Order: sequence, then structure tokens, then C-alpha cells
Amino acid sequence: MTVRTLFATRFYEDDLGDAALLAELEDASLDLAREDRAGVAWSKAHGYRGYTSYASLNDLPSRDPRFADLVRLLNKHVARFADACAFDLGGRKLKLDSLWVNVLKPGGNHSGHIHPHSAVSGTLYVATPPGAGALRLEDPRLPMMMAAPTRRADADESHATFVYAEPKPGSVFLWESWLRHEVVPNAAKGERISISFNYR
Repeated sequence: MTVRTLFATRFYEDDLGDAALLAELEDASLDLAREDRAGVAWSKAHGYRGYTSYASLNDLPSRDPRFADLVRLLNKHVARFADACAFDLGGRKLKLDSLWVNVLKPGGNHSGHIHPHSAVSGTLYVATPPGAGALRLEDPRLPMMMAAPTRRADADESHATFVYAEPKPGSVFLWESWLRHEVVPNAAKGERISISFNYR
């Protein structure tokens, strides 16, 4: 008998590799959460528990050299992930499309979603106090499983319907942008700070 594994879903995990920059990014993120009035207003109007620059600032790398330094590091991580995915880019490189800060207060979450019009999406975790929660990834075949039985409790990760990726400060997570994911509620006593981004 032969059983083959087909249509693998890649998920990338690595450390940013620059602890000093990580500390600077924490300061930069908290500065934005205090000073970006449009972002604060958008977060409040849309029920985001905390602050995000998602809808207010689209120029962080040109606005602040700390974010420009981050992009230089992310470009290397994304290039390695693109190679692991066997992308045929015709000699070109994936390019940063958007980058935004998230400061999630205790109890805050972000429901399941995808990132349309992008090739690779990801998050850098800047501050993850104990209990801050994981990134929950959903099996992309779930809508098509129809009458499929549930999986055994001892099934390995490759058979799971949902996989929880536990970040730590400095964790870089990357995935293809069609992969549905969500931010589980922040059960920590402090704020979870992350920087999310899309490449196209």
C-alpha cells in the first residue's frame, strides 16, 4: 500500500534575529498607539480592543527608520519562505505591500480571516506576555470536508483541523495569504504587541 501526502501547506517560523531592534520596535509601536489619533479612532469605531495602524498609516517604513530596518530583515525571511514554497518568481522578489502595528489589550482578539491580493502574509511578535495566546491556523480544506469524520485525539499536526502556533518575542511567522487564521483572545495581563505585513 502507498499513501502519499499531497498539497502541503507551508508555515514558516523563525526568530527575527535582532534583539536590539525588537526593543526599539516595542517603543515605536507604543508611541504610535499614543499618537496616531486616526488609528485610535478607527480601532474604537470597529471594536478593536486596543490599537492598530491598519487603516490609518500605510507608510511606516518611510516614516520611521526602525520599521525600515525591520523590512530589511523581513525581506530575507520572506525570500527563504518563497524558496521553501517553490515559487517561480521569474527572477523577481516578493515586495512589501503593507505593514501595520497591533497593540492588543487583554481580552482582545481578531476573528478568522485571509489576506486577499497578497502572496505571503506574516506577523512579527514584539511582546507576548504569558497567556497572550497563539495564532490559530485553519485547514484550508475545511469548507470541502462535508461528511468527513473528526480526527483521532492522537492524530499528528498534519491531520489537525486547527493548529495553534505559539509565538514568543521575536517570532516571525509567515504563511501563504490564502491560509485562514485568527488571533485568539489575549488572556495575558498585559498588551500583546505585534507587527503584521503582506507581500505581493
